[in-house]
Amino acid sequence: MDAYKREFIEFMVRANVLTFGDFVAKSGRRTPYFVNTGKYRKGSQLGHLARAYADAIERNLGGDVDVLFGPAYKGIPLVAATSMELSARGHDVGFVFNRKEAKDHGEGGTLIGWELQKGDRVLIVEDVTTAGTSIRETVPLLRKAADVTLAGLVVAVDRMERGTGETSALAEVSATFQMKTFSIVNIEEIVAHLTTHDVDGRRVITDEIHERIRQYRAQYGAKS
Repeated sequence: MDAYKREFIEFMVRANVLTFGDFVAKSGRRTPYFVNTGKYRKGSQLGHLARAYADAIERNLGGDVDVLFGPAYKGIPLVAATSMELSARGHDVGFVFNRKEAKDHGEGGTLIGWELQKGDRVLIVEDVTTAGTSIRETVPLLRKAADVTLAGLVVAVDRMERGTGETSALAEVSATFQMKTFSIVNIEEIVAHLTTHDVDGRRVITDEIHERIRQYRAQYGAKS
């Protein structure tokens, strides 16, 4: 596993973004782990998050991206911070995000930031995608603005759960829109690391939690 992945997993634990216990997900499923990106509340955390996104983007796309798009609302700070990190690495990309409601005054419209142009390679930046609903709303918005190329979709954590069929939501999005989808880390990588490594002297995934995750994934996990 790449070093940036290991560092990101432990970073999420320390930030209390990745927790284990008994939760109810938005889907209504009872889950033994939860990812709450609303727990990122400091500039230092946002900087670390941006570095992890930039690492994943460089590993999966290299320089084949012109613009980052962040769906409102959580995607807005993600694209701003990640574009700054990529710029510091010598790749000055644009960023754009959407309003929930279009304005009919001032600059007007729905999109704010980089003015999309024909041929722009746009990467969508999300936190966690389970059902892929927001992406299905996002793509028509981008294509209405300009004849862009979808460079892909990156999320922080891939839960690797079934979407509407047997494959994962990310795989479904990839097939539907014919674009690359990838994550900083996925649940298999998280489990593999935290069952063999302590975080600040604490074993985060105990044998009991490990078994509950195994059962959960057996029930809801996507087929490869």
